[in-house]
This record gives sequence, C-alpha cells and structure tokens, in this order.
Amino acid sequence: MSKEKIHKFAVRTLSGLFLAAAVIGAALWSPVSYGVLLLVIAAGSLWEFYRLCERTDSSPQKFLGMAIGIGTLLFYFTLVLCGGGDITLPPTLLMALAPLVCIVELYRKSDHPIRNIAVTVTGTVYVAYPLALLFTLPLVFGPASYAPELFLWFIFMVWGNDVFAYLVGVTCGRHRLFERISPNKSWEGFFGGVAGAVGIGLLAGHLLSQSLWLWGCMGLVVAVTGVLGDLVESMFKRSANLKDSGNILPGHGGFLDRFDALLLSTPFVFFLYALAV
Repeated sequence: MSKEKIHKFAVRTLSGLFLAAAVIGAALWSPVSYGVLLLVIAAGSLWEFYRLCERTDSSPQKFLGMAIGIGTLLFYFTLVLCGGGDITLPPTLLMALAPLVCIVELYRKSDHPIRNIAVTVTGTVYVAYPLALLFTLPLVFGPASYAPELFLWFIFMVWGNDVFAYLVGVTCGRHRLFERISPNKSWEGFFGGVAGAVGIGLLAGHLLSQSLWLWGCMGLVVAVTGVLGDLVESMFKRSANLKDSGNILPGHGGFLDRFDALLLSTPFVFFLYALAV
C-alpha cells in the first residue's frame, strides 16, 4: 500500500473514531446534548442539501428552509422535554410553515418558482422530519425514561450495515446492485450488510431483553432503507456533478455523506418500533 493510501486510511479512521465518539458521547450524556447533536446534523445536512440544489439550476430559499427545519426541531425538542408533543407534531409544524415559502417566492422574481418552492420544502422534509423522530426514539416511553441505548443500537445497525457491506463488497463483489447511480455497490455487499445489521439487531434484542423478532426485523429494515438512503444521496450528488456533499469530515465527505442512510431509515425504523411496543 502506498504512503498516500496509508495516509488517507489513517485520516479516515481517525475522523471516523472522532465522529463515533461525538455521537455516542452526546447520546449518553443527556437528552439535551442528544438534541444539540441532532440540531448540528440538521443544520449541516440542510446547508449541504440546498447547496446541491443550487448546482442543479434551482434557487432554494436556503436560509428560510434552514430556519423552518431547525425551528421546527427546536420547538419540538422543547415540547418533548417538557412532557408534551407527539409523533404527529413534526409534519404538522412543517406543513404549517410551508406556505411561508410560497409567499416569499412571490417576491423573488424567479423564472422557476415551482422548482424553488419544491426543493426548499423537500429539504425540510428530507432532513428535519427524520431527525425529529430520531429525537423521540429514546423518549418513546416519556422524558422521565430517557433510553439512549435505543438510538445507539439503531446507529450501530446502520454502521454495521455499512462496514459489512464494504468488507463483503470489496472481497466478493461481482454483481452490480445499482450501476447507474453507484457503480461500486454490489449485491454481495448488500447481503453482507443485511447480515451485519440483522446480527447486530439480534444482539441488541438479546442484551435489551426485547423481542429478537422485532430487532431482527429492524436490522433488515435498516439494511434495505440504509442502502436506498445512500443511493438517493448519490442520485442528488450525481445531478449536481459532485463527488461529496461537503468536506466537514476529513476522509468522509459531508454531513449528508455520513448520515444519508440514517435519514432515510429513521421513519421506517421508528414506526416499526413504535407499533411493536
């Protein structure tokens, strides 16, 4: 292995360990630090999403979109921590604020108002709504019973899916999974990721003394929707002719590059868990 490759691997590993420590530490510390973590992810992801849109000849109202997304999260976090709020509130708030985007677009004199409104609102739904649900997951039984292990095992399944998919794909990958969007992904890697996510899910169910069927199904859902989340973000980047959504994390790209699977997986996993318990 060349010195350049060794250097890139070392940078990627160190930044990955820093990211993992920050995520795990924030979740374990308190509901407030966990909320701050999600707000940082929301701000970075929304900014990157709107930058991608600008490169596709769209003109999103990025500051208003970020204000709506982050403001919705802040309001929702406050209500939940005070013992109020429910899972129907985030989409209600987003829909209530969406007309503002239409009103502001009146005064922008753009040639593509429908496109601009669409991408602005899409950013809030794509980023803010999943993160609001993700905040609720450790508080599904109420603020007094904060259970960060639910979030941590969820994100371990996401990471396990990525790691096992990469390892199996590199060593055994032959058949392309979705060559038009991501030429490097293989069916072998996909099934390796499924095995990793389901295995971690079963371990979580055992250690938490909860249903192995539930956690195994959650692992399967994470694997499938996680891959789809990665493909969706790759589709966005291809349309914008970019390799990475940002460069905030050395060796890993931007916020969307790191949390794309989490964003798309969260609604499916949350509702599966909420319905089961």
